[in-house]
Amino acid sequence: MEKMHSQLRIQEISALLPHRYPFLLVDRVLSLEPGASIKSFKNVTVNEPFFQGHFPGEPIMPGVLILEAMAQTGIIFAKNTDPEGLEGKLLVFAGMDGVRFRRSVVPGDQLIMELKLIKRKSMVWKMEGTASVDDKVAAEAVLIAAIQ
Repeated sequence: MEKMHSQLRIQEISALLPHRYPFLLVDRVLSLEPGASIKSFKNVTVNEPFFQGHFPGEPIMPGVLILEAMAQTGIIFAKNTDPEGLEGKLLVFAGMDGVRFRRSVVPGDQLIMELKLIKRKSMVWKMEGTASVDDKVAAEAVLIAAIQ
């Protein structure tokens, strides 16, 4: 069994992801078991650039960005599961199934992403996950990523 990582901070996350502000949507990894699961979070603040237009007076984090935060968490998971196989390669969103949005995510929330590996076949990774606030599911989906 692979070793369990307790946490990854933003510097380690930035070394794994090609994303940068304002599109880096993972602040910290809370737990990571390579080949099994990952748990991360994003602190949602009123300073996020998307809140200027979504929606003025009643800011709500766009659902596509919640899914993107989950996908970025999945990339961190994959790169820790197979660091040699993914070195220098780009892992991209290839699809999603069963997407459901259950509640709004607003400034001040801490969005917790939890993903589990369903299967990995050749160049395709399939993970199921949730994004929650205060132990209430905000979104759920099966995410598919592929090596490009």
